Amino acid sequence: MSDLKVFRVKGGQATEIPGASVGVERELQTLIEANMEAMLGIRFLATEYRTGRHRGRIDSLGLDESGTPVIVEYKRSRDQNVVNQALSYLSWLHDHHHEFESLVRETFGASVS
Repeated sequence: MSDLKVFRVKGGQATEIPGASVGVERELQTLIEANMEAMLGIRFLATEYRTGRHRGRIDSLGLDESGTPVIVEYKRSRDQNVVNQALSYLSWLHDHHHEFESLVRETFGASVS
């Protein structure tokens, strides 16, 4: 998917929107986090969130429309460690769901599910 294209459709005509790349992952992360709800429908919770004893750090942590945790990681390349990292974060979410729920309440208030 190196050449994913995006189009604007107006009056039945599709016009390609030129793409751009970023120099470092942090630039992309900052852009996504600032626009997470508009781009992905996810409410932004935290950046570089430390997972304690798991010794991990979640790049971007969010909450979807159904109240489900969303983890976004930014990678410049593919490797096997991505699956291990995902499993570690899943384990963290399972073991620390009260911590996650507390973060949601602190960020969005008690009325958020």
